[in-house]
Amino acid sequence: MNASKWLISILLILISGWAMARNDDDVPEVSTEKYGYFLEKNHKTARIPFELHSNLILIYIRINDSDSLRFILDTGVSSIIVTDPDILKPDKLRLTRKVNLTGAGEGKSIAAHVAIDNRFAMGRLRANHQNIVVLEEDFLRLSEYVGVPVHGIFGYEIFNNFVVTIDFAKKEIILMQPDRYKYKSRKGDKHPLIIEDTKPFTDAVTLLADGREHPIRVLIDTGAGHALLLNNTTGADNFRLPEKVIRAQLGRGLNGVINGNLGRIEQVRLGRFTMDNIVASFPDSVSFSSKLRGGFDRQGNIGCELLRRFKVTMNYRDRYMVLKPIKNRLREKFEHDMSGLEIRAEGKDLRSYVVNHVQEKSPAADAGLEEGDQLLFIDDHSATELNVSEIYKLMQLGDGKHIELLVKRNGNIFFTKLTLRRMI
Repeated sequence: MNASKWLISILLILISGWAMARNDDDVPEVSTEKYGYFLEKNHKTARIPFELHSNLILIYIRINDSDSLRFILDTGVSSIIVTDPDILKPDKLRLTRKVNLTGAGEGKSIAAHVAIDNRFAMGRLRANHQNIVVLEEDFLRLSEYVGVPVHGIFGYEIFNNFVVTIDFAKKEIILMQPDRYKYKSRKGDKHPLIIEDTKPFTDAVTLLADGREHPIRVLIDTGAGHALLLNNTTGADNFRLPEKVIRAQLGRGLNGVINGNLGRIEQVRLGRFTMDNIVASFPDSVSFSSKLRGGFDRQGNIGCELLRRFKVTMNYRDRYMVLKPIKNRLREKFEHDMSGLEIRAEGKDLRSYVVNHVQEKSPAADAGLEEGDQLLFIDDHSATELNVSEIYKLMQLGDGKHIELLVKRNGNIFFTKLTLRRMI
């Protein structure tokens, strides 16, 4: 069963409002070091483990002489973005100009600086003389919503320089030099990719609803924890909202909360594989559609709740992807949280859980929970024994299941009971 929470979907879809072109101050000193991305000791492949938290791919990397840092692998982000500036020594960075970043969400753009001439390492992967973007402060607070320390986001350069296989079953990515990768049918089904503005799109997705087929173009977004997002402002001829929807906070983008509706799609076909009753999100235009750059012909995106059912290979150079199904996962149901509860992790070890939002008319609201409540015990588990993904998994145990909670509010402690309910 899916352990993700829709509010964890990190929709980092747009990075705009600035340019990475060098100016005279950006030119680093002449060096004999190798430029660009490469595998050390001339290796042709590299296997790098990852963690999957809330359906997000987290990989350990190092920047310059830093300790190991957790970064989200996001196909949709064009630059290395350090979201938590405290993990790097500012006096060791060559900061140049200030930039503003714009993306999904209802808030304003956020401030950052470009730092030039940095070293990047991930397993056997190395890169020298790299520009990175460092936020002025940790605006996104990714660690609180993912439940483990998260320090930044990266993606495009990895996919652009290598053929990247994401093995969700083994929780590892495999990097291969493009000239070494040879497609064979046993590796899975091959689908064309369209690369626009550093982002990968596919036409391999078809919605089956209203008694009709709706072919759509979608962004393949490993930086989103949901299954499917649909931009419902593309016209009624393309697709209509399902009859039954609920209002919800769908996720968090670069510029804040993404509000909208959740509903179910009867069937979604990806290539020759059909999946039933998928939970899809329909964001409000103010937080999503209005933020899209002109020229993008797409109707939505697919995230890791859907992608994790496949072994995924992305070949940007030759413009195709390969999908090999993980059979037992293709049969898993698509579920949404049944509590109406959003939590955030606090404290040094991120094991103190506070209610961040309660959905109206939800089981959490019926149980009397309020924003700011601290969860101490969940059934017979101390909250400190669980991570965020495990808590949300408990909140998806099934319609009618009871969850007992020990809660602290304003210094007072009380018991309450959640009765889970499938709301869509």
